[in-house]
Amino acid sequence: MHIILFEDNLSPQLFPATIARPAFAINIGTYRLIHLVRRLSDNIEVIVRPYLKELVLSDYPWVWNAAKGNRSEPVLILNARVVPHIDIIEHFKRLISEGRSGVVSSPHGMACALFSRENPLPNEPIGASQLLGIIEDKKLPPLEIPIPMLEYTHDIIRHQIRIMNDNLNDRLRTREYKEIADGVFSADGRPLGQYCVMDSSEGPIILESDVNIGPYCFFKGPVYVGKKVKIIEHSAMKDAVSLGSITKVGGEVEASIIEPYSNKQHHGFLGHSYLGSWVNLGAGTSNSDLKNTYGEVVMEYANKKVKTGMQFVGCFIGDYAKTAINTSIFTGKTIGACSMVYGFVTTNVPSFVNYARTFGQVTETAVETLVQTQARMFARRNVEQRPCDVQLLRDIYEMTKHERQLANEPLSL
Repeated sequence: MHIILFEDNLSPQLFPATIARPAFAINIGTYRLIHLVRRLSDNIEVIVRPYLKELVLSDYPWVWNAAKGNRSEPVLILNARVVPHIDIIEHFKRLISEGRSGVVSSPHGMACALFSRENPLPNEPIGASQLLGIIEDKKLPPLEIPIPMLEYTHDIIRHQIRIMNDNLNDRLRTREYKEIADGVFSADGRPLGQYCVMDSSEGPIILESDVNIGPYCFFKGPVYVGKKVKIIEHSAMKDAVSLGSITKVGGEVEASIIEPYSNKQHHGFLGHSYLGSWVNLGAGTSNSDLKNTYGEVVMEYANKKVKTGMQFVGCFIGDYAKTAINTSIFTGKTIGACSMVYGFVTTNVPSFVNYARTFGQVTETAVETLVQTQARMFARRNVEQRPCDVQLLRDIYEMTKHERQLANEPLSL
């Protein structure tokens, strides 16, 4: 079987989650789409935005390319914005066994196309627009299967809450864990800190290997803790929290995703939020995830206001961003990659800025400063700084210049 994961023109709409990674690499419900579909086949081809190509080839060296031979049959073409819910794997297994072909479309783009008995693709590199053209020309019948897709960034948290238990239960079925307390499962059986309280009544709590949990912590499932995570004393993790590997976390975290290598080590609240990689939240940083009116949260994307349909929406922070101590982030705000924020965050924050609007200052950060900072951060975690990592920063800097032209607007609450 041959699988193609492709990014379409709406993938950048998931900013800032997709500014430094393809849409299929976002962690939702503890799974990434590119890892989940490997259960169907190792022949996975990816079509991504050009500036991400070298990074993807370095991070996923096993992806298919033309040098590995022709594309095999059957062929599954999957939008990178598809939500990585374990159920989609079962749907595809059934359709393939039945020899079915067809397409799943939505108002937000084509979700997937399946060719069970033919390979309609040329034996050469192919782009997303050409791929979609071939699918349209084939006039495939519709497949009546639910394939949810991300349209905007806040959908990440919506689906995180919806699918978390299903994906965690799948982990328990397919991997070996030791139950160290009621509903608490550990990959290596490492004991919890003293006087910890674990509530698995609403979902399991899964701890991967080399997790270090301090004393006096509270966990309320569903919760997933990745490898080599450190959770400091007096922390609270509850209601659909997913922590990526090699993160340091403290304070109160609720219904949030933290990607690998990010730190929220000190006290403060993080709720219904998404943090990219290499983010650091200073002590006392907190975000709001509920309006004082208890009404629906409306977010702003590219100067367009979008109703989320959600009462609880926090913040969405891009890779390499930092907050100073006691930073307060208002409801439904986005913070771009490589920015440093201080004080009150009352508006969306562009990438590559020092944001201190409370004090009347928003200034641009030089890209070379971030390259040096990246090298220091990587060295602290024994991670090699590759040419593709440096180039990614420079590409993001050039791509986001238009954002910084709007940074000196009057303060708005």
